[in-house]
Amino acid sequence: MAGKMWAGRFTKEVDERVNDFNSSISFDARMYRQDIQGSMAHAQMLGECGIINIEESKKIIGGLKSILEDIDSGKLKFDSTAEDIHMFVEAELTARLGDTGKRLHTARSRNDQVALDIRMYLREETAEIIGLVKTLEKTILTLADRNLNTVMPGYTHMQRAQPITFAHHLMAYSNMLLRDIGRLEDCRSRMNVMPLGSGALASTTYPIDRQKVCGLLGFDEITQNSLDGVSDRDFCIELASAISILMMHLSRFSEEIIMWCSWEFKFIELDDAYATGSSIMPQKKNPDVTELIRGKTGRVYGDLNTLLVMMKGIPLAYNKDMQEDKEAIFDAIDTVKLCLKTFDPMLATMTVIPENMRAAAAKGFINATDCADYLVKKGMPFRDAYKITGTLVHTCIEKSCTLETLPLEEYKKLTDKFGSDVYEAISLDACVMQRKVPGGPAPESVKAQIEYVKSKI
Repeated sequence: MAGKMWAGRFTKEVDERVNDFNSSISFDARMYRQDIQGSMAHAQMLGECGIINIEESKKIIGGLKSILEDIDSGKLKFDSTAEDIHMFVEAELTARLGDTGKRLHTARSRNDQVALDIRMYLREETAEIIGLVKTLEKTILTLADRNLNTVMPGYTHMQRAQPITFAHHLMAYSNMLLRDIGRLEDCRSRMNVMPLGSGALASTTYPIDRQKVCGLLGFDEITQNSLDGVSDRDFCIELASAISILMMHLSRFSEEIIMWCSWEFKFIELDDAYATGSSIMPQKKNPDVTELIRGKTGRVYGDLNTLLVMMKGIPLAYNKDMQEDKEAIFDAIDTVKLCLKTFDPMLATMTVIPENMRAAAAKGFINATDCADYLVKKGMPFRDAYKITGTLVHTCIEKSCTLETLPLEEYKKLTDKFGSDVYEAISLDACVMQRKVPGGPAPESVKAQIEYVKSKI
């Protein structure tokens, strides 16, 4: 039992299967940098507060720096038999410094230590995810700016509904991502609270300076209750939730790209570098990237559910169940980063086919609302105009024509309010250009939307 930091209470060796089951170093080793940074701040505070000798404090900090350098360089490898990254670092420090290394854990528990490490790790990862989302935003804005006049059909119920532009459609996703950035920033703000000093659950009798450590590690404030400090994983759940919503947006966008690059739509074509072929059908060009994003979205939802279910029945304070938080949140982070890093260049390199979008917009009577609005502007109540336009659509279907090609006399059979200017009013370009209200598809409106998002990111 000599190898275990907590060995004093026990008289028998832990079963090897329990060791393997209990160990977390295989996944928490990725937090080594945060663990060492947190320990250096703690050691500095202990020395400055006179809790340990200032010279020993300096030796501990020097030893920790050397461990960090050796891990970074690859000189020091993680010990797979270590219980976790915290014990690995402390054992290595003790091996290098002897009794001085053993003083590091004064006024600290692994409970508040791991709470510190994961907050520090997740705030860095959250910042990186925000950066990746902003990069994708810039790609969307560039693509939107190029397609301000690219007319396409807008859909409801997957039926052609009204004419919009490709830029307008893209900006819908831009606004979704803007909300994602806001959620991630909010989450990071609530995450950036320093728990060290909570101890195992009841703080410590040592005269520590929590605010000192808080400042050294770049936290906004300290946790206000020691029980909550060690048992809170809301920030993990909140981050997983924000990532899940972000993945949902990527999945919806992916679904549309899958449809758009099919022969049934052919609105876009993916670059060969971001598509795959078939093992048996030589003509195939499959949008595997977007299909995988759809699939991986479910995986991230599973990570969120893991965290929620893990926490729902845990009494205060720390319980070993909470070790399961890391694999779930790490997986969610790794997955969303991989998806963003792949989705962005795929979107940036795809080819837009404006003529196919416009051809689709010319079908399906998507200018019917504009025909009804034409009558309203001539003084007719909207419901009457709606009914007349529906009758005109029915006539067009019977005559195998469109509203644009239906003779004017057919219009006048229903009301003399129709004049030759109706054809200009229902042209696709007019339908789009006249929708100038803020948020609408007219190019000037979409330009304003683009500038708004630019100002936010």
